[in-house]
Amino acid sequence: MNVLEFPFKVLTICGCWQPQSWTSIYKRIMYRMYTILIILIVNSFTLSQFMDIILIVDNTDDFCDNFCILLPMIITCFKLFSLLANRKNIIKLIDILTKEPCKPLKLNEIEIYYKFDNSIQLNTFHYTAMCMVTCVIITITSLLTNFGQKKLTYRAWVPFEYSSMTLFCILYIHQLIGLTMGALVNVACDSLICGLLVHVCCQYEILTYRLKRIMLHSDGLRNCVQQHCKIFRLAFLVNANFRMVITIQFLMSMLVVCFNLYVISLSKLDARCIRLALFMGCMLTQIFVYCWYGNEVRLKSRQFIDNIFEIEWLTLDKNLKKSLIIMMKRTVMPIEITSAYTISLNLDSFMNVLKTSYSIYNLLQQMKE
Repeated sequence: MNVLEFPFKVLTICGCWQPQSWTSIYKRIMYRMYTILIILIVNSFTLSQFMDIILIVDNTDDFCDNFCILLPMIITCFKLFSLLANRKNIIKLIDILTKEPCKPLKLNEIEIYYKFDNSIQLNTFHYTAMCMVTCVIITITSLLTNFGQKKLTYRAWVPFEYSSMTLFCILYIHQLIGLTMGALVNVACDSLICGLLVHVCCQYEILTYRLKRIMLHSDGLRNCVQQHCKIFRLAFLVNANFRMVITIQFLMSMLVVCFNLYVISLSKLDARCIRLALFMGCMLTQIFVYCWYGNEVRLKSRQFIDNIFEIEWLTLDKNLKKSLIIMMKRTVMPIEITSAYTISLNLDSFMNVLKTSYSIYNLLQQMKE
């Protein structure tokens, strides 16, 4: 049974997940070389932005132009290395979902599984399409405005002159590839984390279905208790392995949104303004998907107590009742996916990010005046 098939395909394109069918040593070497190439392209693009701020930028406008792309690329680099470092942990998470007691066995359980899995795959496709459309629009506007003037899409420092057309085209293509691969890395990491959160909700749905069948098969309660423990284990591992990614995403995105607002407010309605608006839309979507699915996990875990009360538990024997009470007591504290150990991922947190970003934007406006 495949789990998160489309997100893993995006991970493969990003150089973070070797295809399982590539078992020969030559294909493994080829894929590792491809991974190294992606790392070099993304990190060199980020480094050129960083060095531009240190060595060249000397005014506020140039700083804002650079900063709005530098921060997302720093997030991208961190996500890229996090995905590569957590490969074994990701395999463990997938194993929990594909092995008993979490593995769906009955026809109705399989239908529940595919309902959730197809939903996250469809959302991943839409998310990927949005990011790719943004990259295409940025490329087109850059070709129409910057390329003819022999100007790069984004400010960058390079240790050589690129006055010749050949070197300029190489650097120009390098930036566009770096931007595109950076967008795909973000899509891959975000869809993987959110996909795992969706499967936490899926496991609660399957567990509820199994509990309703206790009246017919009372010997299945032991598996239900084990599955309940696995759900908490799965949520804990997702939170532990990707907490830093989520934290950095929150902090950086908040800064990017407020800086983009500031730059857009100072810009005319031109190609640069359109690029910034599209970019800000992608950053807001990144924060929103984390908060939405984190909120869904919390709601599902809270709802589980009500689901237990809906079964005919009064007719069960004492041992079964005790097991149900233990599960209910453990569910009193709902699962909370957090960033920085304190900030919960929910819709309230998303609104707080927007409010904070707007407050920082207002502060920048007042300082300018």
